[in-house]
Amino acid sequence: MEKATRLAGIGAEHLDKRQPTPLYHQITLLLRDRIRSGALPPGGTLPGEQEMALIFQVSRVTVARALAGLANDGLVQRHRGRRTVVSARPVIPVIRGSFDTLLHSLRAMGLETEVELLEVCEIEADKTVAEQLELAPGTIVQRAIRRRKLAGEPFSCIVSFVPIEIARRYSIADLASSPLLRLLHHVGAGACSAEQWITAVAADPVIAVALGVDTATALLRIERVMRSDKGVPVQLLHGHYRPDRFQYHLVTRRARGAKSSAGAWAEDP
Repeated sequence: MEKATRLAGIGAEHLDKRQPTPLYHQITLLLRDRIRSGALPPGGTLPGEQEMALIFQVSRVTVARALAGLANDGLVQRHRGRRTVVSARPVIPVIRGSFDTLLHSLRAMGLETEVELLEVCEIEADKTVAEQLELAPGTIVQRAIRRRKLAGEPFSCIVSFVPIEIARRYSIADLASSPLLRLLHHVGAGACSAEQWITAVAADPVIAVALGVDTATALLRIERVMRSDKGVPVQLLHGHYRPDRFQYHLVTRRARGAKSSAGAWAEDP
């Protein structure tokens, strides 16, 4: 008889009945994190439904729904008459670096990524997009959505907006096979400078589906405006990153000659 993997470090104290999120889904999220981090190894068997019900102090039906969610995600396999078995999936490392050196960091670790063009269309720019691209609201722009995968799992989702007079200089086939910055350069709209903002947002339905997370999951987000050598915006980019797979890392140093005092550094947020 297979020995069940212990659920060390998680239990009823990690559930919050005051939250609107159902208990079964809270359990699914807890177990999903342990599986994806490797804490619950591939091939291991989870405790039976009755035992897990005692661990989490919930009903057996609640546990069954939680395990069904993991099975739907392909994280476990359920067999009649046997315990639930963790699927043999590669552990995806957490990448630490800057957005600008992300691909270099991945290659340095010997990791390959795959990029998919999920959607491309022409839309009317809303007020926010229009302001950042310095266009009149309602101006037609091209919106493209790309997803990058690492070890077969969604890693980031990039939404880009390009003024239509530039976007129509390249084809959708080009967009699906070449980096956008390279395309912009080839059509005479190369970017020479960038301004960017980093924040955290809740995943909207489109981004949630692309990244394989639940709607409203917290994500890292970068907004970047790329400009030509004349200072004209040529691209607006919204990048969304899963925080369980990417950590923004920045090293700062005191300027040479600066006095050794608290004033030499930015104030704490």
